Amino acid sequence: MRMRPTLSWTPAEDLTPGTTDLQPVADALGAGGVLVLSGAGISTESGIPDYRGEGGSLSRHTPMTYQDFTAGAPARRRYWARSHLGWRTFGRARPNAGHRAVTAFGRRGLLAGVITQNVDGLHQAAGSEDVVELHGSLDRVVCLSCGAFSPRRELARRLEEANPGFDPVAAGINPDGDADLTDEQVGDFRVVPCAICGGILKPDVVFFGENVPPRRVEHCRALVREATSLLVLGSSLTVMSGLRFVRQAAEAGKPVLIVNRDPTRGDRHALARVSVPLGAALTGVADRLGIPVGDDGPGRPAAAPPTS
Repeated sequence: MRMRPTLSWTPAEDLTPGTTDLQPVADALGAGGVLVLSGAGISTESGIPDYRGEGGSLSRHTPMTYQDFTAGAPARRRYWARSHLGWRTFGRARPNAGHRAVTAFGRRGLLAGVITQNVDGLHQAAGSEDVVELHGSLDRVVCLSCGAFSPRRELARRLEEANPGFDPVAAGINPDGDADLTDEQVGDFRVVPCAICGGILKPDVVFFGENVPPRRVEHCRALVREATSLLVLGSSLTVMSGLRFVRQAAEAGKPVLIVNRDPTRGDRHALARVSVPLGAALTGVADRLGIPVGDDGPGRPAAAPPTS
C-alpha cells in the first residue's frame, strides 16, 4: 500500500455535521470488540501538532517524501538537521488523557486492538500493548543498504558528536518529528552513515510516497475483520492507508465511529462523528462506563531524548 502524498481534500457539502453526543461511542465500547484507529489529533494535547486541524503543520510545512529523501544528499541533510532538532522536543512528549483512556479501555477488555497512524510511541508510553504502528516509529532507524535497525537514541548521539553546537531555534515542530528550519539554519549539517555498512540511514517510518509493508497492512485488515466496530480517533482520514480500513469496516456492516473536531474523509461511512476534543471526549466516555483514567500507570517515556 503506497502512502499517497495527498495533503488536502474538500469536504462534501452533504456531509452530516458533527455531534457532541458521546453516547454512540460509549455504547460501542460498552459492547466490546472495538478496534481503535488513531491519528495525529490524539497527540495534540501532548504538544505535538496535527497536520490538518486548526493551526496544523501543513499550513507551513510539506512532509518529506520517500522520493525526495532518496534522490540526493541535500534533501537528506535538510531532513536529518530538522529531524535531529525536532527529536529533542518530540522525544520528550508524554501521553495525554486520550492515550490513557485508550489504555484503560484496553485493560478492561473492550478493545480488539489499536492501530495508530502516529510515529510518536505515545500509546505504548501510556501502557497500551500490541499497538500496530501503521506508519512505523521515530525511535528506530533503518539502513537502506543493509537493512540493519538501530535505536534512534544512538543516532542522536552520533549526530550530536558530528555537529557540535548545532542548536538553531525552530519555528515549530511537526507530527513527523520534523522541525521547521530555514536552509540557512540547516547550513552544513553533517549526516552520518550506517555504522555497519556506511549506507544511507532513514527513520523507520513510512514517508509519503512509500509503501506500508504488506504484512502490516494484512494484519490491520485481519483486525478489522475480527472487530465488532471501528473507532477513529483524531484522524482526518485524508491518506488512503487509514481510510481503507474505514471503508472495509463499513462494507462489512460494522459501525464506524469518528471522534475528530473537523470533518473527515470517512464521515460518510460513519454512524456519527463526535466533534469534541479527544481528551475530554474519551475521559467523558470512560466516566459513563465507570472506568477510571489515571495518570500513574506503568507507562514509559515515548522515546529517550538525546543527551547533550
